[in-house]
Amino acid sequence: MKSSQSTSSNPTKAGFVALIGRPNAGKSTLLNWLLGEKIAMVSHKAQATRKRLYAIVMYKNAQIIFIDTPGLHEKERLLNKFMLEEALKAMGDCDLILFLAPVTDPTTHYERFLQLTNKPHILVLTKIDMVSNEALLQKIAQYQKYQDRFLELVPVSVKKNIGKEELLEAIVKHLPEHPYYYDPELLTTEHIRDIYKELIREALFENLSDEIPYESDVIIDKIEESPTLDRVYATIVVEKPSQKGIVIGKGGATIKRIGKRARQLLEQFSGKKIYLELFVVVKRGWTKNKKELERIGYIF
Repeated sequence: MKSSQSTSSNPTKAGFVALIGRPNAGKSTLLNWLLGEKIAMVSHKAQATRKRLYAIVMYKNAQIIFIDTPGLHEKERLLNKFMLEEALKAMGDCDLILFLAPVTDPTTHYERFLQLTNKPHILVLTKIDMVSNEALLQKIAQYQKYQDRFLELVPVSVKKNIGKEELLEAIVKHLPEHPYYYDPELLTTEHIRDIYKELIREALFENLSDEIPYESDVIIDKIEESPTLDRVYATIVVEKPSQKGIVIGKGGATIKRIGKRARQLLEQFSGKKIYLELFVVVKRGWTKNKKELERIGYIF
């Protein structure tokens, strides 16, 4: 691995790149794709991502530190306000923004984003496999009236693996010259317990419907690590006793299904065997209570 120090012939670049867009625009999916590893929670349900997550991609002479963020949205619940603040902080702290615009979206989401910041950004047209070439060209044409606002427009499809190199090239072009911030061997600055928490939350979102995933969270109580096995003890938090019953399911069927899926996700990430114990507790109104939110890890 090359030294993180710049040389006059091959200066290194490094910078923080925030992924911004509406809920369910595909930010976490894009991050995992660019990283080549699954560390960010992915769900088809909107507003799955709740906190900023940092992931590091080494590309040529550059270190790109991506910041995955919750979607830009407005909701009254205190947890949602925290999520919006997380996105706004990432926008303020970064060197560059990637604004993700699904190709089937109207341009109104982008127009709202432009009212929030003048930060340099690349417009990333996502999910282009969902439309014809003609429709793609029409959408690109719609965004051309904003071409003085974005640095570049890059169409991508994670599903078809289209546009990865073009996007990474565009990002590196606009990063500042700077020594690497982190060891080039690192994939993320997140602690293992934070990644495990998010992967268990993904299993929750996959196996529960309606409002329960939005009124639930996961606390990692303890991890006992060894070279070949991690023992993980975690608590699922819900707001109502009726939700606890649904999470557990008849004869414990639902919690077993959640646990099985969560174990698969943790093993895929860690490369180890996982022993997982899940508990369920009720904390009434936790999404609206600042002290409860901070106990779970949402620091305002």
